[in-house]
Amino acid sequence: MKTQKVWFITGASRGFGLEIARAALATGDQVVATVRSQPTQLATILHNHPNLYMVQMDVTQENQVQAAVQQSITRFNRIDVLVNNAGYGMVTAIEEATDAEVRNQYDTNVFGLLNVTRAVLPHLRQQKSGHIINISSLFGYDAIPGWGLYGSTKFAVEGLSKGLAVELAPLGIHVTVVAPGLFTTDFLSTDSYVAAETIIADYQETVGLMRSGADALHGNQPGDPKKFAQVILQLATTDHPPLHLPVGKDAVAMYQNNAAKVAQDIEAWLPVATSTDHDHRVAA
Repeated sequence: MKTQKVWFITGASRGFGLEIARAALATGDQVVATVRSQPTQLATILHNHPNLYMVQMDVTQENQVQAAVQQSITRFNRIDVLVNNAGYGMVTAIEEATDAEVRNQYDTNVFGLLNVTRAVLPHLRQQKSGHIINISSLFGYDAIPGWGLYGSTKFAVEGLSKGLAVELAPLGIHVTVVAPGLFTTDFLSTDSYVAAETIIADYQETVGLMRSGADALHGNQPGDPKKFAQVILQLATTDHPPLHLPVGKDAVAMYQNNAAKVAQDIEAWLPVATSTDHDHRVAA
């Protein structure tokens, strides 16, 4: 018999968050869906499901996050699965991005994730159970022009997830960092990702091509977000979930290609890389 779970999903208004919420509700689970604005609109999309609890919350505002988590505990008594999904992309050369633009990107994609995780963890520790699923990206494995800054936030998510996993394993709490490839969500629509205001002509042949090509790719991505949501549901019900999971053929290829490049660099420079130990001292 299936055990009913309580999900806490950030960034649930569209894309992966919406599909995961919809899929979890369809299995009979209870869902806390967080959005920055217009919670009634999402509730309508999800047919005002009796197992749905809508919370308006901005992940960058720690007080809002703490209040939202407490409201959810009051409503459902527990949280079993935290899905840190809220985030956005930015197309820019790293040099082009201003300090404010960089900080905004990190505030949502990294510090926002930390705000939510810190708020939920005391309850998971008390339960001695739970599963944190952090949404990373194929750009968290390697970099391409224009997405390096965004990718760096996902590299951070990968690292934070590894740290959490080793710290939380003795407490009965699982951690999985999921790196999706390109899916037909709104991620590449012009009202979803951000382009830096500064444009440097020297980057036209690299970042410039990405700026003009993102819109053309929107709607033609290979991944089906409904199938992605089913992967997340499967993760949440397995007894031994993986720490890392690329999802999509493109994400798997990105991981494999990057791993091969790193291995090649290390092999080529192995004598230098292993030459730095102290010389053995002869005993007097």
